[in-house]
Amino acid sequence: MNRSILPLLIMLVIAACSPKPTEQEKQPETTQVKLTTSKGDIVLQLYNETPQHRDNFIKIVEDGVLDSVLFHRVIETFMIQSGDPDSKLAGPEDTLGNGGLLYTVPAEFHPDLFHKKGALGAARDNNPEKASSSTQFYIVQGKVFTDSLIDAAQNRINGWLAESFLRQDSAYLPYIDSMNVALMSGDRETYFRFSNYLKTEAETKEEFDPHIIPESQRDVYKTIGGSPHLDQNYTVFGEVVSGLEVVDSIAAVATNPLDRPLEDVRILKVEVISKE
Repeated sequence: MNRSILPLLIMLVIAACSPKPTEQEKQPETTQVKLTTSKGDIVLQLYNETPQHRDNFIKIVEDGVLDSVLFHRVIETFMIQSGDPDSKLAGPEDTLGNGGLLYTVPAEFHPDLFHKKGALGAARDNNPEKASSSTQFYIVQGKVFTDSLIDAAQNRINGWLAESFLRQDSAYLPYIDSMNVALMSGDRETYFRFSNYLKTEAETKEEFDPHIIPESQRDVYKTIGGSPHLDQNYTVFGEVVSGLEVVDSIAAVATNPLDRPLEDVRILKVEVISKE
């Protein structure tokens, strides 16, 4: 045999015997969704780390659930919210925010997914499981935070985590109920007194795992901005990859006392544009 051919044959044999990548080893597809709004286009990328929210969002997009809905809740330096099917035919005086399909999506919290500017999050009502609305979502505009404000947000997060943790012990339910009554009545002093008490109690329990905002995420909150107090409490399942200026434009519109825009801002069409 020609000696010059032998090395080539060896390489071909090795290549043929090498294991092929399994389905698990292949890079997962990345899904992007385009919102065509009356203020311009926003392109969202859905996270594979939150598969239930990703799949649900794709389904309601493909079913046309989000076509023609309004941005019904807009708070500048915080977020813009949409996805209420009842808003499609809503009159100017209608109160919105309670619509959706008859199911919820289980919470999916991931340590690397947080409420930076442009984050796509799932709205929800006040439920102990923190399960998400089937259709309503928000996009974070947020603001830039200082270290002291991030510390305050972290304290607020751990207050919520403490409430969820201690809810398993019936002895703490009266305190939790009193705290929530204070919150609903606008009594911030009483609310924070109970919240701080519950957080202190939880921290004495070995099983309680408080949330620490990582330095890498702190850096983002101090430069790009966001809404850190929502972390570990509302599911983040995507982010804006194009159209942040449209988010800013929507966030800047005039609103009524219920945070609904005085002039309708509508999502005209939603479509899945790529799976890469």
